Amino acid sequence: MIQEHVLSILVENKPGVLSRVTGLISRRGFNINSLAVAPTEDSTMSRLTATVECDELAYEQLIKQLHKLISVYKISDLTNGEVIARELILVRVGAAPERRSEVIEIANVFRAKIVDVGKNSITIEATGDHEKLSGMVNLLRAYGIREIIRTGRIAMQRSSSDK
Repeated sequence: MIQEHVLSILVENKPGVLSRVTGLISRRGFNINSLAVAPTEDSTMSRLTATVECDELAYEQLIKQLHKLISVYKISDLTNGEVIARELILVRVGAAPERRSEVIEIANVFRAKIVDVGKNSITIEATGDHEKLSGMVNLLRAYGIREIIRTGRIAMQRSSSDK
């Protein structure tokens, strides 16, 4: 059965490491649905959060191959368990002056921010889990979405999961 897996991979913060990790994933025939990478509290390390869809057997093989990469220090599977997951989205919506209040109300319901207002558009910034952001986008479609930019998912285990 194919399932979406969320991987948190701690790697060396060096040129070419991202390319090697993503290259390995794509060579195995998996599409990366989401990808976010940034340095950690230790400037010599980066955390790569990726979501991939695959079956269990292929997933196990992928993890084994990733562990073989010299620049990979730790791999955590955040698919199941207590995790905090967030995405950031910017949405530019068509909003004539007479309909702006409706768009602003939708943004307020989702605790989003209005970050730019044009003559006939509003740009909204929101953070949240995938389902929340998709719900907001679905409501905004009625007003005419002009552009969407979405980050990759970031995730970490909840503190209650600390051992």
